[in-house]
Amino acid sequence: METGFLPADAWACLRTGLPATQTVDAVTILEELRAVKQPWELDLLRAASEGVVDAMQATFEQLRPGMTKNDAVAILRREEIARGLTWEYCLITAGQSLNRAPSTQVLEAQDILSLDSGGNVQGYLGDLCRMGTLSAPSAELEDALAAIEAVQQAARVPLRAGVAGRTPFDAVADLLARPREGSFSFVVHGVGLITHEAPRLMDDGPIPYPAPHRDRPLEAGMVLSVETTWQHPRLGFIKLEDTVAITETGCAAYGDTARGWNLPG
Repeated sequence: METGFLPADAWACLRTGLPATQTVDAVTILEELRAVKQPWELDLLRAASEGVVDAMQATFEQLRPGMTKNDAVAILRREEIARGLTWEYCLITAGQSLNRAPSTQVLEAQDILSLDSGGNVQGYLGDLCRMGTLSAPSAELEDALAAIEAVQQAARVPLRAGVAGRTPFDAVADLLARPREGSFSFVVHGVGLITHEAPRLMDDGPIPYPAPHRDRPLEAGMVLSVETTWQHPRLGFIKLEDTVAITETGCAAYGDTARGWNLPG
């Protein structure tokens, strides 16, 4: 069994019904088996990713000054469900605030917004982040998002089956080393049935765990979430998160639209 996912009442039932049975936590081997997705699984991950991004675009089009973060999340939830997704969550920022919780914070005309959301199709998760603004973005905002996009694209270039799991980190090291205001971070993690699963590549990320795949070769069918975040002291929270599937010759990006500043319709 995978003890981290087993409800306490199910565990109690098993112990009562099978008192002489030895139980083993099989999460490691089961994650290894799930790390390489079958074609039908990749189809579901593509559908989930495209549905999430499409719903985000529809949400940005409907936002207006005077709405709240709670309103924005409610719209996104409705749009994801309308596209056949099972709603999971939304992390949202507005304006200069770095607080990512839905709240009664009112959206102002000059605000930027980030929508970082997960929705699933038959259990397979789309986990992406896109940016929007309620008015025309300034040149500084355009440059900031372009800096994030440069990292996101650089990370993809060397990806293919056979390269080490550390490859995307090596590919963006020089870009990350440039001096900037605030906090600038880069994360890559496996995604599939949950937001962080094998391949596990980071033991120094915001959610630390062992990284056994960092020095092992990536395999065709593995799926990665690639995300770059800039917590800017003046501009606010700016982030792109993408889903890419490893192929024999490169990588395929799912839901790869709406990458610039999305505006109200």
